[in-house]
Amino acid sequence: MSDRQQARWKVRPEGSTWGDWGADDQLGRLNLLTPERRRAGLLEAREGIAFCLSLPLDYPGGSVLSGRRHPPQLRPTLWGDRPMMNFPFSLLDPQNCDIGCDDAVLLHLQYSTQWDSLAHMGQMFDADGDGVPEPVYYNGYRADEHMCGPMHYHGAGAPVPSGSQGSYAHALGIENMAASAVQGRAVLVDLGHHLGSSRRYVGYDDLQRILEADGISVEEGDLLCLRTGFDELLLGMDRQPDAALIHDRCAALDGRDERLLQWITDSGIAALISDNFAVEAYPARPRIGMRPMLPLHGHCLFKLGLPLGELWLLSPLAAWLRTNGRHRFLLTAPPLRLPGACGSPVTPVATV
Repeated sequence: MSDRQQARWKVRPEGSTWGDWGADDQLGRLNLLTPERRRAGLLEAREGIAFCLSLPLDYPGGSVLSGRRHPPQLRPTLWGDRPMMNFPFSLLDPQNCDIGCDDAVLLHLQYSTQWDSLAHMGQMFDADGDGVPEPVYYNGYRADEHMCGPMHYHGAGAPVPSGSQGSYAHALGIENMAASAVQGRAVLVDLGHHLGSSRRYVGYDDLQRILEADGISVEEGDLLCLRTGFDELLLGMDRQPDAALIHDRCAALDGRDERLLQWITDSGIAALISDNFAVEAYPARPRIGMRPMLPLHGHCLFKLGLPLGELWLLSPLAAWLRTNGRHRFLLTAPPLRLPGACGSPVTPVATV
């Protein structure tokens, strides 16, 4: 163990990958996207047909899925005190014939089609080995030291203002994913085709039956995409989601299924992606005692360094793949290179 590792942690979570790619690693399982895996992805781009895998970023609409996240708001920038929308450049010089538009956006980064960075979710864990759990993230990066915001949270005590009004991930931010380019071979598993549109907690046994039925193999370094049909449900609601329906439809992974979590570890996938909200079923199945509220997030982001993609548009691609007897494709999906952000919208491109 290096000195830098020891400075952040002495004990790593059981089954985690902390330290496997070095003391300062901030990519986690994206390290498995090697040149060999990218070349394997390129071999799947046979027809030259591309699919956009992003919803319009004003979907799902409203704040029913997550009350703290809101649709994007566009505004024109100002040239002096004049809005830059259909702005006549003749106001600057009567001889100018140009007109122009320039805008800004207030954007909740995880409102629509998105990546969760490894800074998105941590846990209370005794990384020091002193018997007292502290708030830590993947590879031992620390709350308040590396992930900084307006409040210091100290267990059950009252939050203490930090003196900052903003937020910034000084480690594990989304810019690390962006710089890695996030490109490789992806595999799509069509849960919705087998399970229909009813709400269902998908465990290890369900997933294995579907993989076997469709003849799908998942290899180390693959980007795993799970289509449930939730994307079609949202699009059909036209930005006015029905709260009762969206929380009671379509399959989602059972984050409490320990065999499923172990399979995710053993499979060696580099990222886990779905067309639904959270990838895993929320709320998770009840469990007595201290436990994560979002167990799959904890297993993937906190322990494995495995990024999660949510609310992707997978159904058109899934239909094409099924018609053509295929499951694999080239996926190119870098997030915004926005330093310090904990998540990002993404416009993924699938090439078949």
